[in-house]
Amino acid sequence: MVLMAQPFSYRYPLVDGQGNWGAPDDPKSFAAMRYTESRLSKYAELLLSELGQGTVDWVPNFDGTLQEPKMLPARLPNILLNGTTGIAVGMATDIPPHNLREVAKSGDYAD
Repeated sequence: MVLMAQPFSYRYPLVDGQGNWGAPDDPKSFAAMRYTESRLSKYAELLLSELGQGTVDWVPNFDGTLQEPKMLPARLPNILLNGTTGIAVGMATDIPPHNLREVAKSGDYAD
């Protein structure tokens, strides 16, 4: 959650954090959980705004007391917008972040 709140980690942060969430020169210098608060950013609220419109299937949660979405809707491919870096056994990936307007405009050309 810390990475999602740091404006220097993601191009479009998903979490609006209040408190000490770290600094660009030392990203792991964030405060303890009891000293921080968070809420969804406006960008994340926009991504999740279609949840109540019947766009996804709902399934029971782990103990069957609540319903949760089977998958989360997204208006745009968030992995392209924020990018990612990862290492697995025998492979690695590094997707750079892309511009929101360029990704949205590229959807006009899709068939």
